[in-house]
Amino acid sequence: MGLMDLFSKEGRAKGALARNIARVSNKYAQSPDRFAAMEKLREEGSDEALYGLCKRFSFKYDKGIEDEQEKEWAVEALVSRGESAIPAVRRYAKEADTLSWALKILEAITHGPAASKMLEIVDELLASDPPGYTRDPSRKLEMVTFLSEWHGAPASDVAPRIVPYLKDFDQSVRYAAVDALAHQPDEASSRAALLDAMLRPEEELRRMKVRSAEVLADQGWTVTDRKEAVAALIASDLTQFGMHHDKLVRKGK
Repeated sequence: MGLMDLFSKEGRAKGALARNIARVSNKYAQSPDRFAAMEKLREEGSDEALYGLCKRFSFKYDKGIEDEQEKEWAVEALVSRGESAIPAVRRYAKEADTLSWALKILEAITHGPAASKMLEIVDELLASDPPGYTRDPSRKLEMVTFLSEWHGAPASDVAPRIVPYLKDFDQSVRYAAVDALAHQPDEASSRAALLDAMLRPEEELRRMKVRSAEVLADQGWTVTDRKEAVAALIASDLTQFGMHHDKLVRKGK
């Protein structure tokens, strides 16, 4: 930016925007100063301003009550913008260390006819954090937990997006995926996958096997194949947890 640009109307606006975003992103600033900057970003309403407002979710302020108040205010400000806020929040979610605030905003905006847009964003976020090894699985855990609780689409659309995480490297993610399928029941996509999770020889997490068996039994998805393997597992490992052969295995053919 040249010297003359600094004194132009456009140059001054760009400078003010940059300063407000910097202030919102500064955890060492005073809360009233951040609030003032957030208000200016909300009023401007451009994609860049709303993206800057999202940056308030990227850190935790030392004063817990004020931290929560600022973040809740930012949520309301972004939600009030409706679908026009989606590009900024979507951009922020792609790079954020944690997703809970972005997902909360997107869920509030994308309901009814806009629900398909949420599935689009979910697929984008899942693609950036696929099942497998990662140093920090927190984003995957947040995504699986969100899908467990989200009812903006039918379970037949949600469950297939959860199922791949039954094979994740991280135990917490695997277990969260099993538990999520209890809340998003879809037999077509989940019964065989839960059975695989329960019988997988390399699975060391016993509560994973127990929860898989519980979900199958609670949903009434009785086993018609691999009955011998299921019966052996229950007899050797799961009886102490109250699992019984007839809860899972359908008699006869």
